[in-house]
Amino acid sequence: GALVVTASDDKTAMLWNTTTGERFTTLEGHGDLVNSAAFSPDGALVVTGSDDHTAKLWSTTTGEHVKTLKGHGDWVNSATFSPDGAL
Repeated sequence: GALVVTASDDKTAMLWNTTTGERFTTLEGHGDLVNSAAFSPDGALVVTGSDDHTAKLWSTTTGEHVKTLKGHGDWVNSATFSPDGAL
């Protein structure tokens, strides 16, 4: 793919253009460290997991926040999609 996603202690994740090495967009909205970030199988979404006890879904096209997944009582250390994208 043309994008890489990184997760950071600065409470953000970033999407990077692998061709140019430039930052495409910053995914901002977590209240604490972002521990993990992963692409959906179709590349349309990114999921991030954070010490703020949430996972968030983001559009890779716009960088916009799509949905917050709440319910954990502690840090979300890892989040990923199923390999085929199905439930």
